[in-house]
This record gives sequence, C-alpha cells and structure tokens, in this order.
Amino acid sequence: MIAAQLVPTPVGPLSLLSREGVLVAAGFTAEPKEMFVRLTPALQAEGLEVVDAVGPTVEAVRAYLDGDLDALDDVPVSQPGSPTRKRLHAVLREVKAGTTISYAELAERADLPRTAARAAGSACAQNLIAPFVPCHRILPSSGGYGGYYYGIPIKEWLLAHESGGIANVK
Repeated sequence: MIAAQLVPTPVGPLSLLSREGVLVAAGFTAEPKEMFVRLTPALQAEGLEVVDAVGPTVEAVRAYLDGDLDALDDVPVSQPGSPTRKRLHAVLREVKAGTTISYAELAERADLPRTAARAAGSACAQNLIAPFVPCHRILPSSGGYGGYYYGIPIKEWLLAHESGGIANVK
C-alpha cells in the first residue's frame, strides 16, 4: 500500500507518498491522487491510502520549513528511470540548498556532455519527488527561472526560502 500524507506549507499543501518508509512521490498538491497517477503501474497496483501518521518524512519537511535546509537530504527516495535519469536525480540531490546551477552544469556533474542539458531538463520535468530531489535549484543558463511542474511562484518561494529571503515559518 502506498501511504499518502498532506503537509501544510506556506505555498500550499505538500503531498507525500511513501512505500515501506521510502518516498516514491512528493509534490505541491492537495490531492495525493495527482501524484499517485504518475507512479509506475506496479506501484499503482498496490493502492493508495491517505494516513494521518506523522513520521520522519513529515518531520523533515517541518524542519526544512523551520530553516534546517538540509533536513530533506537524508529522506530515502526511489523513483523509476533509465540509468542516466537516475544518475541525474542523484546529482540533483547533491545541489545544496541556497545554490543554483544550470541544466548544462547538472549534465556535466552527472558525467554527461554539457550538450546533454536537454536530458537534464527532462530529468527535472519528470522528477516525481519535489522538493526532496530539488529540481527547483536548476535554472536555465539564459536567465530566468525556466519551468517548474508546480508553477514558477512555488519555485521562486523555495529558492527565496533557501537563500534566506523569507523568514522561517513557525
């Protein structure tokens, strides 16, 4: 069974979907089913149950919102993808809070050619576990914020929170 929890954040609810203590999806939506339908058919076959239990993942989100910007780093995650996509997702988790890099730099850090920026962008677009796999920290080299599955205002808020531009939430 996939367990879903909703955590309030300053930019709206964050849905957390986990299986046996491992986060398989997370996103800024009040409806966990929006995340559930993005999972693999095998995971969907396990079913979805919304629970109220507070666990380490919820505590990590609360700590992150309270200013411990590294709190999400140790939450175990698992998402499908090719070996290249998995490598890009792993490298995304190494981009520290308060910093940003370009899609080309993400590709380079994953030992891909800088010209693989498109693959890096695709890995960000298909990321199922935001903000734990922090694709919001990747920006286009040309400037601006680029895209974000949950909308640019949420990406802007996350970056401002991580750079100290927003007071800690209590």
